Amino acid sequence: MADAVTTQILVDGVKNAVLKFTNISDGTGEADVVKVDVSTLSGAPSEVRIDQIWYSTNGMSVLMEWDATTDVPAWLIPLDQSDTLDFAKFGGIDNNAGAGKTGDILFTTVGHTAGDTYSIILWVSKLN
Repeated sequence: MADAVTTQILVDGVKNAVLKFTNISDGTGEADVVKVDVSTLSGAPSEVRIDQIWYSTNGMSVLMEWDATTDVPAWLIPLDQSDTLDFAKFGGIDNNAGAGKTGDILFTTVGHTAGDTYSIILWVSKLN
């Protein structure tokens, strides 16, 4: 079995994209799964900046990472929380990954057990 996951692109505009992700865990979890693949976004951006996050977690946390030779943490979405975070007010969270940077965002679930869930919406700005 595998976790039941969905990815939905809500908006894929010229400058921004909004993506929705869900997971209902069967206990196996996710590890370094590409969730934002910049090569699939319109306009062929080289990377994205995280401007806003809406999230709800139940039973697990989610580590968001910038994909690179050595992945770099972007944000940790905490266990059993719901919130809206707006980073656009200060310019967003830029990709600070080094060697081998792809521009993609990865998710890894932490502390997951069967029946745990997350729902995450990301608003990102496209950068070239």
